Amino acid sequence: MNLPFDDEHAALFTVGQVAQMLDVQQAFLRRVDDHRVVSPQRSTGGQRRYSRHEIGRVQEVVSMMGEGMTLPAIRRIFELQHEVAELTRERDELARRLAAGPGSAT
Repeated sequence: MNLPFDDEHAALFTVGQVAQMLDVQQAFLRRVDDHRVVSPQRSTGGQRRYSRHEIGRVQEVVSMMGEGMTLPAIRRIFELQHEVAELTRERDELARRLAAGPGSAT
């Protein structure tokens, strides 16, 4: 039986909980969301809800900001990481098709 907390993408944590976990201000989390660096899901009441995956991303943001990076720069880095991952998946799929040879089912 899979429970919601088993899913790293399940939005379970409030802004207050995340702020306390990561020792950051709630205003910082709102600013990260406003800059679309990490965009948590919203509850039916409109409150931010963070998943474990998003909490990990916020930890990355804190680390990068500690190295002097701005939120727009961090957002761009995340966008480029996503693009590289997509291109890698496409390359791997094409390599798999080539390895299967002509006339084989895909």
